[in-house]
Amino acid sequence: MVVLSAHKIGIFWQRLSGLIDEAGQTFVRTSFSSVVRDNWDMAVGLMDSQGRQFVQSAKSVPSFIGTMPRTLAVMLRRYPRQMLEPGDVLISNDPYHGTGHLNDITMACPIFRDRRVIAFVTSVAHTVDIGGAPSVEARDAYEEGLTIPVSKIVRAGIENEDVIAFLTENLRAPDETLGDIRAQFSAYRQVEQRLKRVLSDDGIDDLDALVDEILRRSEASMRSAIEAVPDGSYRDEIMLDGFDAPLKICCEVRVNGSNIVVDYSGSSAQVARPINSVMNYTISYSNYAFKCLFDPATPNNDGSFRPITIHAPEGSIVNPRRPAPVWARHLCGHYLPPVIFSALAPVIPSRVIADCGSPLWNVYFQGRQRDGRPFIKMFFMNGGHGARDGADGAPCLSFPSNVATVSIERFESTVPLLVTEKQLMPESGGAGRFRGGAGQRLSFTNVAPEPVTMTIRHERVKFPPRGLLGGGHGAPGRDLINGKVIGPKGRYLLRPGDVVTFETPGGGGLGMATGDAAGSPEAVKR
Repeated sequence: MVVLSAHKIGIFWQRLSGLIDEAGQTFVRTSFSSVVRDNWDMAVGLMDSQGRQFVQSAKSVPSFIGTMPRTLAVMLRRYPRQMLEPGDVLISNDPYHGTGHLNDITMACPIFRDRRVIAFVTSVAHTVDIGGAPSVEARDAYEEGLTIPVSKIVRAGIENEDVIAFLTENLRAPDETLGDIRAQFSAYRQVEQRLKRVLSDDGIDDLDALVDEILRRSEASMRSAIEAVPDGSYRDEIMLDGFDAPLKICCEVRVNGSNIVVDYSGSSAQVARPINSVMNYTISYSNYAFKCLFDPATPNNDGSFRPITIHAPEGSIVNPRRPAPVWARHLCGHYLPPVIFSALAPVIPSRVIADCGSPLWNVYFQGRQRDGRPFIKMFFMNGGHGARDGADGAPCLSFPSNVATVSIERFESTVPLLVTEKQLMPESGGAGRFRGGAGQRLSFTNVAPEPVTMTIRHERVKFPPRGLLGGGHGAPGRDLINGKVIGPKGRYLLRPGDVVTFETPGGGGLGMATGDAAGSPEAVKR
């Protein structure tokens, strides 16, 4: 192998980042669904022959980046490398091995050079429909839709008609989902061609050895950042609205030299409602929090997470036993970065942010178009971002997820719903030296000639986003139909002319403002 200098390694990594970003753009621009094309609810990654991720598309959902290597490891237990051949594509959406719920489909394509696997290109994309009936009432994972076991959706370049058939027969919009899947096939071919050209240009015969060095440098950078924090044990706990009763996540962060251990012991037991966060998802969002806190500028790869160990009790809401329902696992997993931030706020106050108006809010609408065709569409809407040292929080900005929102005009062109209101809510952000970002108010009117079914699963209604370091809480969220408050988790029928309104939570404030009661524990009142 050609020995490369640090400068050359940096250039090589940038070239790889560019080709993966290009693949991500190819996928999005050729996708069929709004959730990929407009919301960017997807990720593309590149791994070496050992399955170690060393580059991914810049516009990727953080949880997907963290779960893809773990999903590939499971896939390779089912299909070891010697059982793969050029043109194969593996597929699965098993929530306990993948991203945590059935709607995310993970695929992986081996890249061969001289009949030897040298890398894998992987991707995840959200599909709005995966069969079943998306419901907050699901009592186990079997009720939540179609599970795709690890399979070859493409064999040696030829689509596996058996896999295509069971997808076609189980989905309400198979053309949309299969269109997204085939768009990823195009991206894979592009990555293979570009990667081989880059390796040839730089005279690199052993990609794994180069990845060793990239991961080593990222690990060293993360360890250096951790060592700058005083050793100790730092704790916090956060309350979730839950379903029938509130739930709790307990977090202890133990810093010892250049190592971190996160322990979620004491968290609530798993529940028979779809809020549980599988271990893959828990690990992913925990790692993401530390990447943001300690080493955000270093290239993101598996090396950054070697110093971090995650413990979560089996049978808890952050590590449920199969077949606990998991469809809305973000209602638990999105709390992990804020509970970690709050635990570490006393020792690194300049790096943390106050609680955001998340877990991410969204709504599923299902019904029939005016011409009788069925539809199922999802709409994302964000609460306010938490304040940070030196700046107020931004309004309506998603964190820890980073999905984009679809334009109102595009949404209205695809469903018989009219957006009759969209505005910021003044004073919904928490007070403080730096204010939390404002939430928003959106209203949708059913203009179809028949009822539309709406499914929601929203948090931060009972327990609003918290302020940090003396900052005030943000405003809680609220859901209404025709002006009357409804439960934040449920399935509702919108009759023709009905108006549903969503008020997303405001972000928490940071720091005590001089001369006011910003640190008061009282939530912002509407």
